[in-house]
Amino acid sequence: MARRTYINQMTPNQLIEGVFTMQNCQLGLTKSGKPYLKCLVADRTGRTPARMWSVTEEFVQSLPTDGFVYLEGQTQAYQGELQIIVQKLRATEPRSEDLLDLLPSTEKDIDDMFIHVTRMLDNMSSESLKTLAQAYLNDKDLMEKFKQAPAASALHHAFLGGLLEHTLAVMKLGRAVASLYPKINTDLVIMGLFLHDLGKCAEMEWSAGFSYSEDGQLVGHIARGVIWLNDKAQQCADDGKAIDPKIVRVLEHIILSHHGQPEFGALKIPATPEAILVSLLDNVDAKTQMAIDAGRAEATAANLGGDFTEKVWALGTRIYRPDPLAEETAATSQPPLKGGI
Repeated sequence: MARRTYINQMTPNQLIEGVFTMQNCQLGLTKSGKPYLKCLVADRTGRTPARMWSVTEEFVQSLPTDGFVYLEGQTQAYQGELQIIVQKLRATEPRSEDLLDLLPSTEKDIDDMFIHVTRMLDNMSSESLKTLAQAYLNDKDLMEKFKQAPAASALHHAFLGGLLEHTLAVMKLGRAVASLYPKINTDLVIMGLFLHDLGKCAEMEWSAGFSYSEDGQLVGHIARGVIWLNDKAQQCADDGKAIDPKIVRVLEHIILSHHGQPEFGALKIPATPEAILVSLLDNVDAKTQMAIDAGRAEATAANLGGDFTEKVWALGTRIYRPDPLAEETAATSQPPLKGGI
């Protein structure tokens, strides 16, 4: 096999072969009604659209919707984007050495991010919530998974450490935004944001790629998060530090409602000021990160210069890439302050 070409090294009209992660594999129809395969292929450096013509429905069904594939094909410039036209494609199981090339990881320091999360929990005013938070922090196995897990298999923060990065981001947002609304209980917001996606530690698999575990498919992170909350509250009670059931109930509600609407997976519509804020902030960070990943990714070797991405289905639109103030901002920017993430 030829030496691997990473996605951020690809240029148009280049022959490609190797193992990649395939995401969102779907059967499409051309204007003439002929079936074709459309998907995203990815490695640790990025992802790009791929198309395969003249396929059958049975062939597409034989492939993982999200999984690993071996492909051979050729890169092509199309509407300002690089895409891969696939000639050969099959599902495969990656070798351990392949995973180092395939699985992206956070660019931030995991231990530093985790310290920031624990400090924000320790800075809460509520002794009840600090006691409850400590029950989670004392669960070493859960916290190790919290540091490693992706936040999703494909959409946002889909990389090792992504769940921690997303959680810290929304906790910071929560602290900043809640300060503008004195009647919002900041402690409930901070604790709710810490808990809202924690169930993904059980929902996600990441030892051999990003996928959903049996627990994720049968229970899901929302229900698992509520189950864990009751377990931790019971631990506190067993230690003689019982948490008021009303506190537990409003935290349950935050977890159950943080997806906002039933069509997006919420089991309840947010019905407290804190639950509404948590849901909105979760959406802000997830969608902003998706837009950045699509439109402000690092420049690739192709450098095709297209102003718009392909349609990002989770956002319902194509993303406009140019930042009209980029050069002006770069010329006048100050060096970042030390001590921040």
